This record gives sequence, C-alpha cells and structure tokens, in this order.
Amino acid sequence: MTGDEGADPREAPNETADEGLVAPPGRFRIYLGAAAGVGKTCAMLDEGWRRRERGRDVVVGFVETHGRPHTAEYLRDLEVVPRKQIEHRGSQFEEMDLDAVLDRHPQVALVDELAHTNVPGSGRHAKRWEDVLELLDSGINVISTVNIQHLESLAESIESMTGIKVRERVPDWVVRRADQTELVDSSPEQLRRRMIHGNVYPAERVPAALTHFFTTHNLTVLRELALRFVADETEEVLLREIEAESKGHIETGEHILVGVSSAAGTDHVLRRAARITARTKGDLHVVHVIAGDSNRPEDQGAIAALKELSTSLGGEWSTLRGDDVASTLVTFAREHHITQVMVGSDPKRKWGLGHGGVLKELLRQAGRAELDVHVISLQRARAKEAAEAGGLGGG
Repeated sequence: MTGDEGADPREAPNETADEGLVAPPGRFRIYLGAAAGVGKTCAMLDEGWRRRERGRDVVVGFVETHGRPHTAEYLRDLEVVPRKQIEHRGSQFEEMDLDAVLDRHPQVALVDELAHTNVPGSGRHAKRWEDVLELLDSGINVISTVNIQHLESLAESIESMTGIKVRERVPDWVVRRADQTELVDSSPEQLRRRMIHGNVYPAERVPAALTHFFTTHNLTVLRELALRFVADETEEVLLREIEAESKGHIETGEHILVGVSSAAGTDHVLRRAARITARTKGDLHVVHVIAGDSNRPEDQGAIAALKELSTSLGGEWSTLRGDDVASTLVTFAREHHITQVMVGSDPKRKWGLGHGGVLKELLRQAGRAELDVHVISLQRARAKEAAEAGGLGGG
C-alpha cells in the first residue's frame, strides 16, 4: 500500500492565523507491519521524500536502518537532525534529540520505531512514543512505524505464541490516536526469503530467527493480526464520519466492564477485554471493588500494576467500595450503560463459583439486568506465569 499523492492542506502553515494562538496538534501517520523486515522504514522514508518533493518541510528525527544498505538508500537527500550521543554503563548510544527537532520545528518529522525505549538519561521521556506525542502537541506532523507485536493488548498473546519476550510495548491508545494507519504487507514466504538473503538480520542471526520468531506459522498469525487491526481502524473512521454527518446518535460499539482483583492472571483478563473492546469499537471500563479484606496491603502492588495497564490499554479505571461486590458491579454497569461484563474465575478467592461466591451472585444479578457476562479462567494464566518463571517462556 502506498501513501496519498495529493497535497494535504492541513500540513501547510496557517499564514492568516493570529500570532499567539496555540497551534493545532500535528497530524499522525503510522506504518504498521507484522514483523521486522516488511518495509515499514522504507515506506516512511519514501513518503517523507515525496512530501519534501511537493514542497513540504520534512526532516528525519530518527531512522534506524539496522545496517541495511537498501533501507539507507531511501534516506536520499532528506535532512537529518543530528542524534543525541549518550553514554550509559560504559557504552555509547544514540537517541533522537527531541529538543533539536522541536527547535527546528519542521512541518513533518519522520520518527522510526514508535515502541522504542530510550536510553536512561537521554531525555525527559522514557519511551519514544512519548517523544512523538510532544512533537504532535507542538504542531509538528509525525510519520512513524511500529510492529503489531508491540501493541500492549496483543503483546502477551504473541509472547505465548512465539516464546519470545516482547520487551518494548506501546499503549493501544497511542496507536489508535493516529489519523492514518497504513499496513506495510509482506507474505510469510517473501519475508523469509528476505531473511535468507541477509536483507533483515546479519547472517549469524538468520538461522535462529527462522526457527524461532520468523516461522511460517508465526508470520501468518502476525500478518492476520495486523490486517485485522488496520481493517478495524478503517471501519472505525468510517463509523465516526457517518455518526458526525448523522443528525442523531448512532450506537457503534459495545460498552464493556471488566472487574479486576489482585489475583494472579487478572492482567490476562484485562488484555482480553481490551481486545474485545477494540474489535467491537466500544469503550472499556475497569472496575476494582474494595470490600472487606480485598484492600490488603500486600495486594496494593498488583492493583497499581493493573491500573497502569488499564491506562495503557485505553481503559477508564474506577475504584469503588461496597460490601456486596456483585451488586456494586451491576449498579455501575447500569449507570454506565454497560452491555458486557468480564471477570476472572478463581475458585480459591471470592471470585469463585463456590458457596457464597461473588461470581455466582454476579451471574444471578446480571441475568436480571440483561447483561452478558464473560467468565475467564485465571488458572491458565497462572500456569503460563509459572512456566515463564521457570524459564520456559523467555527468548
């Protein structure tokens, strides 16, 4: 897929705007791929060069060629903002110089690898996506790249499928903020051929890559996930446009509530709820109910981590107090027009289906309120965590 050839008038400076007015946020475009080597960086550089040829002010904020001559050729004569040199633990690193790009203030900045983690001490942000958001907020248009496995809601499932740890992640809401998300596609066979020919990784890394992450099965699944994500984004844009043009409100998605506790594996339930929410174009409410001993000090770390994960996944977090957890959840669901409720099943805790269990009462009350309830087993998630702790899930 290629970029649009027509000039985007939203990129041109507003010469009639009064001085002192706050500039509108920049436009955000992402090239999404199933895996490394599909051509995302080349597509980004090619789009930047075309815009420069059409008279736009374009700079390279940061591009990682990974030593690939073919990728480096796409830089052509684009202006490159010098990188910041960083010494960390006795080694030298290079990172994007955010302040230099802000001072240069181009119309368009090309910033590769959205999920990248910045070297400690290299700037005020820990992640490159945070740098990109600052560029956008300053009115600079940004074109970036990301692989599907780096999305927070999908990373855990992809880790389980491939056995490779996904260490760098980007919140779903950041990717969904993009005004345009474009798929850079490549068949598994074509990508494996590129790998064999040395166009993706150095020769010494190729055998291991082909037998672990870059298997035909893995690449097929990753490609399907990327295709679905872009298709969902396209449909969501269309629905928003239809709703904006309609005189009345059009209901376009589900309203999903996920009840969370400190039980191990709850993050698995939360990520699954986020994926369902994305597919249904809905919104996600994450509710933690404090009842009795559920606010134990030893649970606070797990709850804090879930709250942070909820934010990354685009969920709205609520902490409620109520001795009757089921009634508290159902009342919240009614007040917020919830259509689906998701909870984890843990027989050893109050979420269990045993005598007096919260889940049993939740199912009863939800039936009366005409709410759909999804019950997700936490045992499988805990088994996965135990396997990883024993060294079976790393890569």
